[in-house]
Amino acid sequence: MLAVIAVAGAIGVVAAPKAVYSAIFLATTMISLAALYVAQDALFLGVVQVVVYTGAVMMLFLFVLMLIGVDSSEALTETLRGQRVAAVVAGVGFGGLLIAGIGTISTTGWTGLAQANAGGNVQGLAALIFVKYLWAFELTSALLITAALGAMVLAHRERFEHRKTQRELSQERFRGRGHPTTWTSSGVYARHNAVDVPARLPDGSEAAVSVSGTLVRRGFEGGGLDEPR
Repeated sequence: MLAVIAVAGAIGVVAAPKAVYSAIFLATTMISLAALYVAQDALFLGVVQVVVYTGAVMMLFLFVLMLIGVDSSEALTETLRGQRVAAVVAGVGFGGLLIAGIGTISTTGWTGLAQANAGGNVQGLAALIFVKYLWAFELTSALLITAALGAMVLAHRERFEHRKTQRELSQERFRGRGHPTTWTSSGVYARHNAVDVPARLPDGSEAAVSVSGTLVRRGFEGGGLDEPR
């Protein structure tokens, strides 16, 4: 049952229409793997799978996805040329390695749970990671660091452009049709507090910009502000 859930979650990762759904499916697969580890007496590995991968790494994935706002339209756009071809080649290669490993185990046999956990699950796991498969472990660490750097680049992509200073923003505000202050609200210092009544300026004149262009200014006909009745 756990294997079926894990495979279904893996299929959902690549078939989900949204990136957030893919992350949720990936969390389902990770939890199923943790339960499989516990069922095989690898309690420490199961707890690490939940705490580190499902708890920390998945939260990092979700945080990055929500930060950069990836939607379905962006997911269909290749930011790097040939990334889909590279993904297909990598997937086929990984599948070949998986089939080769299963074939090797089927012909040479495998180590039982009692023998693997003879000195303790933590001790046996440490011997495999830091002695027998040290190179693969370090290579995986390098891949995770690369993925973290890639997430940082995606999250801070706007920093590659020139960041405008306060002086430049102020100058842009006054250029062209810019207004130095906020627009005066309609009805301010007027006899009628209505949206079609223009505000009064300090010299007593009417502020035409205080009335929306879609409204007819009170005292005028038509939609224009320069057509007195």
